Amino acid sequence: MELKVINAQGQQVEALQASEALFARDYNEALVHQVVTAFLANARSGNRAQLTRAEVKHSTKKPFRQKGTGRARAGMTSSPLWRGGGRAFPNSPDENFTHKVNRKQYRAGMATILSQLVRDERLIVVDSLTVETPKTKEFAAKVKSLGLDRALFITGELDENLYLSSRNLPNVLVIEAQQADPFSLVRFKKIVITRDAIKQLEEQWA
Repeated sequence: MELKVINAQGQQVEALQASEALFARDYNEALVHQVVTAFLANARSGNRAQLTRAEVKHSTKKPFRQKGTGRARAGMTSSPLWRGGGRAFPNSPDENFTHKVNRKQYRAGMATILSQLVRDERLIVVDSLTVETPKTKEFAAKVKSLGLDRALFITGELDENLYLSSRNLPNVLVIEAQQADPFSLVRFKKIVITRDAIKQLEEQWA
C-alpha cells in the first residue's frame, strides 16, 4: 500500500510503499484491548502495601463496655470495620500484575493499531524530523506548521537536539521506533512518523 509523505510545510513530496501486513490489517477490537491492557498491567511496579489489623498502630483497650450501650460489640479499634483499622485482605508489596501476551499476538496487535491509524487518517508520514538547535521554540514552530497541538512523534533515531527541544512540550512525545508501544499509539490523536521509522517498524513487526 502507499502512504503519503509530506515535508515540514505539510506539502506532499512522494508516496511511500509500505507493508500491507503492517498497515492494511483488519481491525480486531478484542486483540487491541488485550494488548493495551497487558502493556499497562506489565508497567505496574506492584509495590503498594496495606496494613493488616495486627500491623496498624492501635490500643488493645476495649473501646467501650460490652453491654448496655446499644452498639455492636467491639474489642479493638484495629478491626477492619473501624476507621483507621487494618485491612481484611491487604495488598502485599510483592503482588504480581503481569499479563502474558504471546509474541505473535503482540505483533498482530501493533499491526492492527497501525492499520486503524491509517484508515482514520491519524498517521502522518514526514520525510525527516530534525532541529538545528536544541530550542523548544524551534520544535514548537515545526509542530505548529503541521497543524498539530498534541501528537506522538516517532523517529528512526532520536538525536540530542530533538530530545532537548521536545521534552518541555506537555502535549508532545518524541520516541524512537523501537520504543513504540500500543498505549501511546492509541492515546495520541495524531501520530507523526518519519520515513526511516516506517522501515524500522516493518522490520520489527511486519
